Amino acid sequence: MNDDLSQHFKTALRHELSQCPGQPSRDSLMRAAAGACRELLATRWAASQAADRERAADARRVHYLSMEFLMGRALGNALAALGLDETLRAAFAEQGQVLPEVLEREPDAALGNGGLGRLAACFLDSFAELGLPSFGYGLRYQYGMFAQGIQNGRQVETPDDWMALGNAWELPRPELRYPVGFGGHVRVEADGSRHWQPAERLIAQAYDFIVPAHHSERVSTLRQWQASAAAPIDFDAFCRGDHAGAARHRVAAEAINWVLYPDDSTEAGRELRLKQEALLVSASLQDLIARHLNEGGALHQLGRRNAIHLNDTHPALAPAELMRLLLDQHGLGWDEAWTITRQACSYTNHTLMPEALEKWPLGMLERLLPRHLEIIFEINQRFLDELRQRVPGDEALLSRVSLIEEEGGYGSGGERRVRMAHLAIVASHRVNGVAALHSELMVQTIFADFARLYPERFINVTNGVTPRRWLQQANPQLAGVLDARLGQDWRQDLSQLQGLRALAADAGLGAEFGRVKRANKQRLAALVGRELGLAINPDSLFDVQIKRIHEYKRQLLNLLHVIARYQAIVAQPDADWTPRTVLIAGKAASAYQMAKSVIQLAHDVGRVVNSDPRVGDKLKLVFLPNYGVSLAESIIPAADLSEQISTAGTEASGTGNMKFAMNGALTIGTWDGANIEMAEAFGTENMFTFGLRTEAVAQIKALGYDPRLYVEQNRQLQQVIDAIANGGFSNGDTERYRALVDKLLGSDPYLLMADFADYLATQQRVDALYRDPAAWNQRAILNVAGMGWFSTDRTIAEYVDKVWSASTLG
Repeated sequence: MNDDLSQHFKTALRHELSQCPGQPSRDSLMRAAAGACRELLATRWAASQAADRERAADARRVHYLSMEFLMGRALGNALAALGLDETLRAAFAEQGQVLPEVLEREPDAALGNGGLGRLAACFLDSFAELGLPSFGYGLRYQYGMFAQGIQNGRQVETPDDWMALGNAWELPRPELRYPVGFGGHVRVEADGSRHWQPAERLIAQAYDFIVPAHHSERVSTLRQWQASAAAPIDFDAFCRGDHAGAARHRVAAEAINWVLYPDDSTEAGRELRLKQEALLVSASLQDLIARHLNEGGALHQLGRRNAIHLNDTHPALAPAELMRLLLDQHGLGWDEAWTITRQACSYTNHTLMPEALEKWPLGMLERLLPRHLEIIFEINQRFLDELRQRVPGDEALLSRVSLIEEEGGYGSGGERRVRMAHLAIVASHRVNGVAALHSELMVQTIFADFARLYPERFINVTNGVTPRRWLQQANPQLAGVLDARLGQDWRQDLSQLQGLRALAADAGLGAEFGRVKRANKQRLAALVGRELGLAINPDSLFDVQIKRIHEYKRQLLNLLHVIARYQAIVAQPDADWTPRTVLIAGKAASAYQMAKSVIQLAHDVGRVVNSDPRVGDKLKLVFLPNYGVSLAESIIPAADLSEQISTAGTEASGTGNMKFAMNGALTIGTWDGANIEMAEAFGTENMFTFGLRTEAVAQIKALGYDPRLYVEQNRQLQQVIDAIANGGFSNGDTERYRALVDKLLGSDPYLLMADFADYLATQQRVDALYRDPAAWNQRAILNVAGMGWFSTDRTIAEYVDKVWSASTLG
């Protein structure tokens, strides 16, 4: 194996050197190494596909549809899976380079943004590790969501041109090209059948990204779709000199792949997003059907041999598209096509917020996808007719569960809309939440009617993370400590971490653990110094919150604590303060002004706090820009404290919380999402919990929540709000944060004012424990010991058992 890689590497390197004479650059070496690894993985891919074809009649293949796959860098993962780190290290040394510096030259693949995409990437790792016949399906975004820059404390978005120098990892599949249409009309044939005649025709071209297993030669596949125009240039327009016009349709087609989550505050942005979702769904399902038929499967077996999983509502057009393909292209009758669709489809819900459940205006669907809208109407009519027989006379129920939201519904703007979550539920044989509390609330709130109608359809599958990426690779020193104490089998069976429980009080292990943590903190401090020119103390408590910037995730509550602590330090600079460095990272959606205001406030507060000589190392506030997987791999192993502080009942699960705990950070968090199951796994006494619980949140809102009362009763909170409102952190500008302060004092929908006092009191308990390093390390070790259940290997095994197995179909 090593000889094969060495030979492939030398061949690829010669190719690179022929294009850039002289000493090879780190970029050339990175591309050469990636090319060599890719060839080896392509061989494994072919073997995996052949094995899956052999057992196609017995093993159900999973097709995981997701708008995001946040993969991170691939070279380090491939080398770890192939066991070839040392081979490449020696090869690079011959060229005068060191492996870590070459690995740093690989850009993060900008195919995702947040937890949804990172979960999908972890799933691909576990698909390979468990040998599950599978495909991940996504889009090949050229510029990702955006690259986040900071100018004068404000977020600035620029294209993330991650493929500027090519993508050494993808494998083009020129033979896999599928037509995708938009617009046009539906033609009725003489026999009564209906066929769609699109006005705009595109081609979806496949590109494969291979994800290797670490303990076998299996791989899984992320198949990405690239849109292009079906027609060549308009030659007449070109000859007339209208060169831009001659290619306008080509640009429109390629724009589908430019940006993840285009700004949907405009009609054009919404249309582009709908086109992205339709392209993903149509190309993926055509690919699935073609593979099934090529393997000799009968069409009526398609649903039993293939699972189609919808990762949130973005791919929820899949049932309508599958019905269209089965009805219009393969000539099945409605009942048989619907049986196949319901057998194949399953759906994961990731949010309890009604506004986050996609709804598409009927007018837009009729304009872009007229045949799909017809099919959705038919699905809805048959569904409602069935319910009228089950619950005669309950028209209110029918209105609530209908796939069509009539005018005046939440966020409708007066338009009739298709409720995509309802379509996903009606068409799926299983619907799951992603943490115990989330799944419970899902059936009690947003999907309560469906849960009463189909209780057997709703289940829970708690999320996880892959230990290969998030412990073995991100924290090799801690992985080495675990190897010495537990052996190496934990990398494949994370439940073996429970063996640490009996060792948690061991002083020698605690000291080892502390040395590893400090080394990781020193590396992160060096990164902050290089990138931001700010010196931070590695002996201070590293208090970290890294995630998408959103009001419900409450980065603002974190900042209120920083301001309160700053004010207290200034008032008593000689008190015995526990030094603390607060690190925040995350992107705000480009049109989300309140979230962008939180980013600006973080920079304004940091500017004041970090430059105040009275504070010194007692407190620092750092905002690290352009958060992504590689940055997370530097931050998470260095964290002492993980901030998981969403309003109770709003976070579906969280996976960052798992990564932090797996790397020995203690959690300060609300009783929300997977925090609950984590606390139960390693002991509630080993998590710093605070805040109102879900029942209390609902009760306080029902009684009429007045945030001003909490401010008036808490002098410390009043001083914090006054400092923001009076321009204390904005050079006297009292308008900069007026909207933010008005919302806190007016509606405060995420109850920051109500949770503030308990949050600060809990932070004092954090300080007290950190002053006792032995006790802190013991609790941190117990956190790691309790994380064995939170591997995606367990998560995927549960999906297979509860969702994707043919036994779930009845």
